[in-house]
Amino acid sequence: MTEAGETLKPAPDVDALEQEGEIAADYLEGLLDIADLDGDIDMDVEGDRAVVSIVGIKSDDLVGSGGEVLEALQELTRLAVHRQTGERSRLMLDVGGYRERRRAELTKVGSSAAADVKRTGEPKALSPMTPFERKIVHDAVAAAGLRSESEGEEPRRFVVVLPA
Repeated sequence: MTEAGETLKPAPDVDALEQEGEIAADYLEGLLDIADLDGDIDMDVEGDRAVVSIVGIKSDDLVGSGGEVLEALQELTRLAVHRQTGERSRLMLDVGGYRERRRAELTKVGSSAAADVKRTGEPKALSPMTPFERKIVHDAVAAAGLRSESEGEEPRRFVVVLPA
């Protein structure tokens, strides 16, 4: 605990996160070989998670409609990491920059919804989103000075932007 009563987060174990990235890269390279797809694997550590990206790929087949294939690949990759490390992984997978493009779109959605709620004074419910997508919208709403909550059950969970 700090003097202000806050709990300090432990520093991320960068070596363990880099190991997760290596395991994930090996797994994904195997999948790309099986699917006969060309792509390079980039690994990084951002904050408290490993980030693995498949770059230079020309197919949207690994992203799917609304990122559903990407989400499934991410879960399979997390399972492969878990199987080797015994630890739960929070690894983030991106394919062809999809998540970065989606992050920019969702930031606009959150900012726009916050502007609407400020103007009307009425709560605004958004369409269902993945946890990754909801987090981005919550952050954009908070940056606009409002608050938001997630409601509903997966996979139909959605964000509601609330007036101040």
